[in-house]
Amino acid sequence: MGDSAIHALAGSVGGCVSMALTYPLVNLSTRAAVQTKKEHLTIPQAIQKTLKAEGLSGLYSGLSSSLFGIAVTNGVYYAFYEEMRSLLIKRRAKTNSSLSALTTGEGIIAGLIAGSITTLVTNPIWTVQTAQSTRAVTHGDPTDGMLKKTKPSGIDAAREIIKQDGVRGLWRGIGPALILVINPVIQYTTFERLVSLLLTYRLKSQGTTPIGNKALGRSSLSDWDFFFLGAASKLVATGGTYPYIVVKSRLQAATHKYRSSLKAILHILESEGLSGLYAGLLPKLLQSVLTAAFMFVAQRRIYEFVKRLVVIAAARKAVLAKS
Repeated sequence: MGDSAIHALAGSVGGCVSMALTYPLVNLSTRAAVQTKKEHLTIPQAIQKTLKAEGLSGLYSGLSSSLFGIAVTNGVYYAFYEEMRSLLIKRRAKTNSSLSALTTGEGIIAGLIAGSITTLVTNPIWTVQTAQSTRAVTHGDPTDGMLKKTKPSGIDAAREIIKQDGVRGLWRGIGPALILVINPVIQYTTFERLVSLLLTYRLKSQGTTPIGNKALGRSSLSDWDFFFLGAASKLVATGGTYPYIVVKSRLQAATHKYRSSLKAILHILESEGLSGLYAGLLPKLLQSVLTAAFMFVAQRRIYEFVKRLVVIAAARKAVLAKS
């Protein structure tokens, strides 16, 4: 198994773990993003309303498609990112450069390419997840007052979207989604810079002068380091791109008939003010920060575990070949 495949597997599993741990916040932030100004609720109010109307399962509506989505999204992203990273490093090696890490500019290029491919591939999954999270199906007889609302399954949500808008409806919000490719670019660029600053600070505090990349080894970082640096980098990325997250959510939910991202922004500003572009910001920030923090830790551990298994398997294969 190649290094890119191991990174993809670690990213997929790590993403699923972090998504499962923080999903109620994912659900609430998505619902808040598609609501109008008059409907905005605090996190406790949103939880209480959801529990009353849908029960505990309402907080986890769309979880299955979200887990599938994050597994595919992270797997595709890390696979293409690591491939781009390898290509850029190999290309630089031809110029006799000794650097083994991407520069900030190269990291941005790799992130934009990997993010664009990932967005085009996985947008239908997130469109379905948004529909599951924001729509409800009513069951029962209205005459006896036994009506019950449940969330549609992923297949039912996809069928409804295709019925309304055709197959292209699965790519609702692709415009702002592609613009939001900058979100992980900002996140990982910020993360790399924070890692470099932290390691440099620690080396200087120990009286050691960092030389090249050899002195700046990530192996010296603890899980708590990864947790807090991952959280801080996601806070910067989400805080800077949140208005487009709102626009993308509303386009995917199709609860507002906007013809374009620009018209959506202008309409929100006109009808709801600047605060409308930040609807659901608090639960989204909390969810994004926690998800990223858990993911960086889980991804690191899973990567190291799978890497050890691959090394052990290769060693056993070599011993058997000699015997």
